[in-house]
Amino acid sequence: MLKIGRNDACWCGSGIKYKNCHESFDNKINDFRRARAIVPTHDIIKTPAQVEGIRESARVNIAVLDYVAEHIKAGVTTEEIDHWVYEQTTKYHGIPAPLNYDGFPKSVCTSVNHEVCHGIPSPDVVLKEGDIINVDCSTILNGYFSDSSRMFCIGEVSEEKKRLVDITEQSLQIGLAEVKPWGFLGDMGQAINDFAKKNGYSVVREIGGHGIGLEFHEEPWVSFVSRRGTEMVMAPGMVFTIEPMINMGTARIYTDKKNGWTVYTADGKPSAQWEIQILVTDTGYEILSY
Repeated sequence: MLKIGRNDACWCGSGIKYKNCHESFDNKINDFRRARAIVPTHDIIKTPAQVEGIRESARVNIAVLDYVAEHIKAGVTTEEIDHWVYEQTTKYHGIPAPLNYDGFPKSVCTSVNHEVCHGIPSPDVVLKEGDIINVDCSTILNGYFSDSSRMFCIGEVSEEKKRLVDITEQSLQIGLAEVKPWGFLGDMGQAINDFAKKNGYSVVREIGGHGIGLEFHEEPWVSFVSRRGTEMVMAPGMVFTIEPMINMGTARIYTDKKNGWTVYTADGKPSAQWEIQILVTDTGYEILSY
């Protein structure tokens, strides 16, 4: 941790003296560290200026997903969704974060039915009545990153699929109730996992949420099958995603060997995911993108 005088300007960039800003924060972090808890480093904590930049990026991300929500329907290809996302993001002077990220070829992830995540848009994938699809949108604006995803039911879907989508969305609220300053990420993870299991579903273990803001993927990695009182302490100023992937059947998954990206359920049963991006505050949380 950075050594700083009590009367020096605080490391967070607020311009306030350290003793009146983050000194008590750092003391609390040190208390957790002495108790052998996993604690965030200063570079994980976002400054006020950084938070405002992330908010601006998130506004674009939300607008792009709103556009998708207004236009998605049966007969649309996932390639068309990709075009919408690119056009709308650049219209607002943003950059689609997935495009060329580690070789990902498109501007958005479109995961249909038994695709868990990282579905690659294609002119050959035509949405049809009864499909469910996750559209995962991520934006860079002025160097700041935002990320969220929504599920869409195409026309009339089966009761089984509709319930999966609804329970997955409800799991976010269950998780959010556990986001409290100085709580543990594991509190949220266990709450989501318990809720999904109670409803007869399973939660993907290998893929989770992540810190985000100055980079696409930052620390911490966020598990949704964790245990209370474990994982990183949720300190004010942390920004991360909550994005459980909930399967109708087994939690087992596999990755497409040909494209190296698309993740599927091992048993071919549907999967659903909603994703939000949140800021931990002194009193609870702020939803930045949804």
